[in-house]
Amino acid sequence: MTPRKKPETPAADAQEDVRYADLVEELERILEDLENDAIDVDELAARVQRGSELIRTCRDRLVKSRAQIEQVVADLEALDPSGEDVPVDPDHEDDA
Repeated sequence: MTPRKKPETPAADAQEDVRYADLVEELERILEDLENDAIDVDELAARVQRGSELIRTCRDRLVKSRAQIEQVVADLEALDPSGEDVPVDPDHEDDA
């Protein structure tokens, strides 16, 4: 029996469409409000929860980006295992 995938929530889907920089900016605003005691005690738990969600989302994106970058580098190294730059001749067409 395969484990079920956690259902996606509309909020999670919406966060996927938001730029990383915007997520960080929102997190910085929350942190600033916390540091300046600008959050009412009635909002505190919700803001801390939102901050936690933002941190999790940002970390996930960083992990995914790192994996993608490592894959690109590995693909490039597979083309030239010596690690040396391979000169590119724009006039030469590869028949492969």
